[in-house]
Amino acid sequence: MRIKVALAAILTAAVLAAGCSGQPLSTREEGTFAGAGLGGGAGAIIGAAVGHPGAGAAIGAGLGGLTGYAVGNSLQNQEAANQQAQTQLQDQQQQIEQQRLEIEELRKQNETE
Repeated sequence: MRIKVALAAILTAAVLAAGCSGQPLSTREEGTFAGAGLGGGAGAIIGAAVGHPGAGAAIGAGLGGLTGYAVGNSLQNQEAANQQAQTQLQDQQQQIEQQRLEIEELRKQNETE
């Protein structure tokens, strides 16, 4: 019974915290919430085995949240780096196309001279 109450409290807190933002969750936030939820659940189960499901859930949620934050932060940083590389690639492709058009224009001018 205590495990269910602890899990429900953790999930409710996560949903409420996520619902407070009018914007979609970032990868970092998703990782933090997922880690806290999984850690809290695992902590509640382990804590129940020793007679302290609430403490286990709290400790598990804290550790899971920190771990989830670290993983989510790493993923978000990788996404940002990928986006930056994609933007640079598009810029370079535009420059190449512009230079191709300039070369074509120069060829046409040379043919008419």
